[in-house]
Amino acid sequence: MNYVSSRLSVVRPSASMAASQAAKALAAKGIDVIDLGLGEPDFPTPDHIIDAAFAAARSGDTLYTAANGTLALRKAIAGKFERENGLSYGPDEIAVANGAKQIIFNALMATLEAGDEVIVPAPYFVSYPEMVKLLGGTPVSVECGVESGFRLTPELLESAITPRTKWLFLNMPGNPSGAVYAEADLKALGAVLAKYPQVLVLSDEIYEHIIFDGRSFVSFGQACPELRDRSLIVNGVSKAYAMTGWRVGYAAGPAPLIKAMATVQSQSCTSVCSIAQAAAVAALNGPQEEAARFRQAFERRRDLVVAGIKGINALTLDPPEGAFYAYIGCAALIGAQTPAGEALADDTAVARYLLDEGKVAAVPGAAYGLSPFFRISTATSDAVLSDAVARIGEAVSKLKVREDA
Repeated sequence: MNYVSSRLSVVRPSASMAASQAAKALAAKGIDVIDLGLGEPDFPTPDHIIDAAFAAARSGDTLYTAANGTLALRKAIAGKFERENGLSYGPDEIAVANGAKQIIFNALMATLEAGDEVIVPAPYFVSYPEMVKLLGGTPVSVECGVESGFRLTPELLESAITPRTKWLFLNMPGNPSGAVYAEADLKALGAVLAKYPQVLVLSDEIYEHIIFDGRSFVSFGQACPELRDRSLIVNGVSKAYAMTGWRVGYAAGPAPLIKAMATVQSQSCTSVCSIAQAAAVAALNGPQEEAARFRQAFERRRDLVVAGIKGINALTLDPPEGAFYAYIGCAALIGAQTPAGEALADDTAVARYLLDEGKVAAVPGAAYGLSPFFRISTATSDAVLSDAVARIGEAVSKLKVREDA
């Protein structure tokens, strides 16, 4: 019996999850392996957030909530947008879901018709094109290489837009690249979009607070207020507040779109856990010192990895501008021979080799739509990262690299 629908048959499992599971399988056998596949902070959730969740549970705040989130949380989100981004939204323009991924899924479910196109600049978060395909749309990958700082340019955007384009996805700071868009970059993209009123914009800003080198974050909504009625600004508490397991994402956008997303949610998961929503209120309204401390640690770790990779021949890494990943160029390793005499055909083979030989789990660039690279998460301790870089260097040193590489 075939249990899988044709709709699901075109969707790939998460590559980052797959890399992490491969590492866990080795660890279960007693093998010393470093898992840098998944991206999540290694810090505990701050105490005041946990205390708020405990108080909510003890007070009986354990019932269903409105599909789009409690009024208290939507007001806290509105306050965050006003305070940090200079954006004004009412509670009816805010959605809450089980993580930013569900926000994106709900938005696509509410808007996509069969054959609608969604522009996804590559490298992209692995789930973007898969969600588009699952919901009957067509992902249009636009390669944005290292020469443009992994950013979408106005020229690339204009060349990708067709009469079937429904959405443009942006992600800043980017996963996996760490790329950040300056206000001028966003305004230039907005000028192109102004000519195509049918195109909606989804700006995934989940790594907003993890930004380096003294940069100031500019939301797409700030840079392009004239596109407010067709922009969905996506964020959440997972990354900034070390709350990945609490599963609270949110977005702000036009009230009709938010209402449609609420309908989707009401007929799927009903709502987000009431206790987790209370915790998110505390995260957004409470002290921000811990989030700042996390950012400082991530920047220090970024520097450690950049310095370490610089010392490894055949690998390249420009300093990521934000997030907690390193998207490492490995073009010189394609065609290299392993100690077993096998040639590394692509970055998928490189990632497999690093796991087999170096016992470091990484995700190949093919999963993000731009090769040849591999991604490692830098959201772990300095000691673990130092060990991982040393293992990568040792594994690479065992390869016989092509002389023309």
